[in-house]
Amino acid sequence: MRFIEDLTRTWTTLRTDMRSVAIGAALATTAVLPGSALVGLSEVRAEGGTVKVVMHSALRNLDPILVNSHITRNHAYLIYDVLIAQDDQFRPQPQMASWTISPDGKVYTFTLRDGLKFHDGAAVTAADAVASLQRWGSKDTGGRMLFSETASLEAKDDKTIVWTLKKPFPALLGVLSKMSTVPAFIMPARLAKTPASEAIPQHIGSGPFRFVDAEFQPGVKSVYQKFKDYVPRSEAPSWLAGGKVAKVDRVEWITMPDSLTAINALSAGEIDYIEMPPADLLPVMANNPDIVVEKRDTIGYQFIARMNFKNPPFDNVKIRQAALRALGQEELLKIAIGDPEYYKPCGAIFGCNAPYASSVGAETLTSGGDPKGAKKLLDEAGYDGKPIVVFKASDLPVLAAPNDAGVQALRRAGFKVDVKELDFQTRTIRLTSMKPVSEGGWNMFFSSFHVLDINSPLYSNLLDARGDQGYLGWPNDPELEAMRRAFAEASTAEAQKDVAARIQKHVMENVTYVPLGNWFNPQARSRKLTGMIPGPVTVFWNLEKAR
Repeated sequence: MRFIEDLTRTWTTLRTDMRSVAIGAALATTAVLPGSALVGLSEVRAEGGTVKVVMHSALRNLDPILVNSHITRNHAYLIYDVLIAQDDQFRPQPQMASWTISPDGKVYTFTLRDGLKFHDGAAVTAADAVASLQRWGSKDTGGRMLFSETASLEAKDDKTIVWTLKKPFPALLGVLSKMSTVPAFIMPARLAKTPASEAIPQHIGSGPFRFVDAEFQPGVKSVYQKFKDYVPRSEAPSWLAGGKVAKVDRVEWITMPDSLTAINALSAGEIDYIEMPPADLLPVMANNPDIVVEKRDTIGYQFIARMNFKNPPFDNVKIRQAALRALGQEELLKIAIGDPEYYKPCGAIFGCNAPYASSVGAETLTSGGDPKGAKKLLDEAGYDGKPIVVFKASDLPVLAAPNDAGVQALRRAGFKVDVKELDFQTRTIRLTSMKPVSEGGWNMFFSSFHVLDINSPLYSNLLDARGDQGYLGWPNDPELEAMRRAFAEASTAEAQKDVAARIQKHVMENVTYVPLGNWFNPQARSRKLTGMIPGPVTVFWNLEKAR
């Protein structure tokens, strides 16, 4: 405990020393912005204009099926659409298509709505949807399970998609409408036929905005322009469902790696929105009436640690268990987030306050860790002291901080750790390597998943236990796969809860991954922006900007 307290004090002192002068200057600047108290009183709200935003990460990878990351997913939601989408009650709703289900539950028929066009002017057809779903289903965890129960998927005509199952799969609509890391985006068939292991050569969708390829600067800037031929649904927007009405002409994503620089730019009116300002910098904006700081997502994220099952030493379950015992959530969350308003210890792999929440096996995590127990397990396992390689996303503070805290906890327990610092997008690519550590591979990484990405055994990537065919880390665990399938086949909610509880226990015993607590991110916007849709995914339709 003393070590963690010292680390917390050191981290806090460093942040204070490095930023106190700049924060003071920023507070002084924001307090005297001319006319700030009058914003919104005399400005006219009208459609059009440009919205400039700073997202949580730089965008480099554009293919939402090839790359599993929230920044690529958020990019994709601007330019692509989906057949069905979830509203704020988690209910699947028609988006590009409506559907019917046969009495035996084995045939789903989707009918595309009128007026759907791709950005190149071509009409969206059922053949495009089928090719897109097949590509998605070869990569997404839930999609793969769904396709394993699929007898056929075909375009009956230009507007009709017929999905025939081998046996009823009640979760089909939930999996197809999910908004997690790999949604079922629809793209032209000629692009969707690209193998899921290769990047698509063009980025053409049918969504409310089109991607401006000529202005794309990887890692620096990306631009989206209103697609004037997009026909939105008539329903009110609700999370990812309902009418997607583009009310601004352009959305520009601008990369600003330094958070204080971004906050100063927001204060000066140079940008309009920051997706993820650090909690410790919120006071900089507190005195500025031109800025609104809000928690628009009440579902939240979960920090996690993931080991590589292919490389020693984490191919040994006892050493994985030692790593789990070394880590404590409260201290890590305090270092990473700081303000208790924005974090919560939670040992549930499906997220706390969720239908399948259970904290079985997470007792040491939520009680501060057990470094002595970790050292004992390391000795019993014969750990040889060879450094474990941790890939750190150094340009993303919300991941860098828990990485640093976790590494220190591992070292305290007796692990030797070699940290490789990479930018987030490079790390995303490097983590796909199955090579030994000596050839550029890795042993461990710290990351964060939105709770909606992990709240079901059907589509949590972290529970994909199919070895080399599965998710990063590549655990080969037939027992876990069997439990996931039992969950999909469960006929009642109680039966699903029973299977989920068994999965929780199994995951913690085998340390498939380590849940490190929940956190919630504040967002900051100019008061000139109104109409932003609250929810777990940042979208830019429906909003207006005063001029």
